[in-house]
Amino acid sequence: MERLRSHLRTRSETYRQNREGMLAALGKLDSALAESRAGGGDKYIERFRQRGKLLPRERIELLLDPGSYFLEVQPLMGHGIRGVGSGGGLIGGIGIVSGVECVITANESTLKGGAINEWGLKKSLRLAEIAEQNGLPTISLIESAGADLPNQSQIFVPGGETFRDITRRSKARLPSVCVVFGNSTAGGAYAPGLSDYTIMVDGGAKVFLAGPPLVKMATGEVTDDESLGGARMHSRISGVSDYLATDEADGLRLAREIIAHIKWKKATAPDQASEAPFYDPDELLGVASMDLRVPFDQREVIARVVDGSRFAEFKHEYGQTLVCGWAHIHGYLVGILANNGVLFSESSEKGAQFIQLSNQRGIPLVFLQNITGFMVGRQYEEGGIIKNGAKLINAVSNSTVPIFTLMTGASYGAGNYGMAGRAYEPRFLFTWPNHRIAVMGGEQLAGVLEIIKREAAERAGETLDEGGLATTKKIIRAQIEKESEAFYATSRGWDDGIIDPRDSRNALGVALSAAAARPFEPTTSWGVFRH
Repeated sequence: MERLRSHLRTRSETYRQNREGMLAALGKLDSALAESRAGGGDKYIERFRQRGKLLPRERIELLLDPGSYFLEVQPLMGHGIRGVGSGGGLIGGIGIVSGVECVITANESTLKGGAINEWGLKKSLRLAEIAEQNGLPTISLIESAGADLPNQSQIFVPGGETFRDITRRSKARLPSVCVVFGNSTAGGAYAPGLSDYTIMVDGGAKVFLAGPPLVKMATGEVTDDESLGGARMHSRISGVSDYLATDEADGLRLAREIIAHIKWKKATAPDQASEAPFYDPDELLGVASMDLRVPFDQREVIARVVDGSRFAEFKHEYGQTLVCGWAHIHGYLVGILANNGVLFSESSEKGAQFIQLSNQRGIPLVFLQNITGFMVGRQYEEGGIIKNGAKLINAVSNSTVPIFTLMTGASYGAGNYGMAGRAYEPRFLFTWPNHRIAVMGGEQLAGVLEIIKREAAERAGETLDEGGLATTKKIIRAQIEKESEAFYATSRGWDDGIIDPRDSRNALGVALSAAAARPFEPTTSWGVFRH
């Protein structure tokens, strides 16, 4: 593979402005992440410590192999949504335990006692999906007050999927390990009951379907927490617990021991040794503009993400608004599709062919999105933009190799679909802070609305209320601008997290390594392509 030639001018005014804008956005991201990591706040953290307990993130840190990584997933779920708290009351991601990549979850017990809310549940189901898709063991660090009862209508029905998924992963030989540090009551009691391996911390774990007050009300029986559902009772009498830990650190030690003895083996390994990019990833801060109307060359991104900055480009002279080619990321061979403008018929056909070739050879795909949509207009409709765009969507939909998506800029309209947006089930989907996602931009949508209203008024022979129209357009623009921001999208789980552009290579590397745990079958089978 040839090394890409970078044309980035790091001393130019454009580069400086891009970098300043991205750093400002990253400052906003750091503040949001700090809020997420603060849990319930200093008061509740201090109360937690006074009880001799480890904080949830400290539990994860002790569980992980020393010096290894933890790729947090959806850290800003629920951010800015009233009454939720950043993170949705759940911490989750991928980390290395006893040399094995695992999906790890931990209740944020300092926030409302770790109660499960609607957004935390959505996040939990996404993490379960990651474990199933990629074939990874799961470790749950449990201490939760149970469901957030005032919002039970949003939790009860979809919450049943949590328990269904545990048993299905077990059937698929994907082990689940559960460490109970505190409360795990009512419906939450089924998590330790359904897990393959359950550890309970002596003096801390309390697992029962109904607590002492409810038992007394229902049956008249008088009992206490320990007798009803303590760790010793479940370890010595009921058999719900498989291991009795002396303290929290011992519970985490036992979890590491369990993962060590399951003898987990990955299906595939990197194709070659990892090599750092020739060009400095720090320069990614000056590549993309915060103003998505200003284009940039995705080759500059590729050059700072792939091994050795080497890229074997496919059909360089054809369909030039879609860059396609093969490269390695942390040693894994991947096919890359990256937007360098709107999708025309030629670029759509090129992308579909490239996806077919990569699937034929069993090569995972990485999509770099910066797309305003498919080209519109009479000339392009006559030229078959719909049928050719459909070929690309067909290819993405029926691809069997793992897909990974990184949104480096705009993600508008059907371009989101053709470039493997969330609906197309990429294994992982990350965004940069400048990312925006919507059917179309706020200005365009307001303009379309104006045209429709003017035409309707003309047909009806009425005089248009210009003042009312101007007000409506202003409201629409503001609404779309807010709803298309990266922080709005990530808080609702439309992606797996906003990342610093400089971390793109490592985030993709972890995702590729996680996907390598489970074998996948190449394909040459597709839906009908219209010609």
